[in-house]
Amino acid sequence: MIPYGRQHIDDSDIKAVVDVLQSDFLTQGPVVPRFEAAVASYCQARFAVAVNSATSALHLACLALGLGPGDRLWTSAISFVASANCGRYCGADVDFVDVDPATGNLSLAALSDKLQQAAKHGTLPKILVAVHLAGQSLNMQKLAAICSQYNVKIIEDASHAIGAKDGEQAVGHCSYSDVCVFSFHPVKPITSGEGGMALTNSPALYQQMQQLRSHGITREADKMPFGSDGDWYYAMTELGFNFRMTDLSAALGLSQLNKLPDFMARRQALAKIYDDALPSPWQPLYIAQPSHCSYHLYVIQQPGLALAEKARLFKALREQGIGVNLHYVPIPNQPYYQNLGQQPAAYPGAQRYYRESLTLPLFVDMSGDQQQQVLEALARL
Repeated sequence: MIPYGRQHIDDSDIKAVVDVLQSDFLTQGPVVPRFEAAVASYCQARFAVAVNSATSALHLACLALGLGPGDRLWTSAISFVASANCGRYCGADVDFVDVDPATGNLSLAALSDKLQQAAKHGTLPKILVAVHLAGQSLNMQKLAAICSQYNVKIIEDASHAIGAKDGEQAVGHCSYSDVCVFSFHPVKPITSGEGGMALTNSPALYQQMQQLRSHGITREADKMPFGSDGDWYYAMTELGFNFRMTDLSAALGLSQLNKLPDFMARRQALAKIYDDALPSPWQPLYIAQPSHCSYHLYVIQQPGLALAEKARLFKALREQGIGVNLHYVPIPNQPYYQNLGQQPAAYPGAQRYYRESLTLPLFVDMSGDQQQQVLEALARL
């Protein structure tokens, strides 16, 4: 089976992890801050907080921005469920914005219209989680201009998009958002095994996320409400979590980060081969600037495709060893969110994207023969 995605691990990655195994620290050692500093520098953001998953990073970002019961969080109707669940973890209500079916990314026109209506009815969101699907960045400057009219905070869910660009800047610079979140799951552009990171330019958000990831505990005397009993003392000042990243994961992530430019070039080259060779009637997901996309996923679309026909094609491709996938079932379609009152038909762009889209295998070590096998299977069907 040719997988839809797969990590690339070489000897330098293995050595980086072994070096940590042979050191004095496996968990809270010096490598995590080095990884944080390296990612922040790469993206030109001021601060970074490494955690055990992108889901944890989204949760921390929501808490640091003060999301709670009675508040609202909006996100794209097409994403992994974590983009919405982070709001529910905080007790907030969650709603969705429809997508442009040609890109799968949140529609700025739909967002603007929905915000106008929400302002009239007093139902504005506190936070928008803006998703960069498949590694293509939204136009963050335009999105921020829309949200700023209504004082909506922005979290970028850039789980697919480390290495991508927003205009001429690296995704993660946070010039137009409060927090940007990356994922380092094995199928993402770089991996730390499991892991995530939240970037921000705000010292207050940075300090809050840093403390919340480690049980809400501080060892800084000036932050202890009742003072310190001595140099051994620590104070839990709020209810936090154990969301820390280990030095083992950070070592792998730091090693992988050094290879990111090469990984991006390889993914873009593979995507170009697909673009030029896709058999009719398939067409690639619309990517405005291919050289700016991380191509975490390679999504194809067939106009007018019905779900029943896609199910047949999906099964036939899997039977031929092609590990196709689907990213994603619209979140409003999920039973949990339908039980909260969501109506899938309210998001026609997302439903069209869902019917017509399919994810093809694409990963750094994919061979020419494997890619040709995928294309030939598509052509036969």
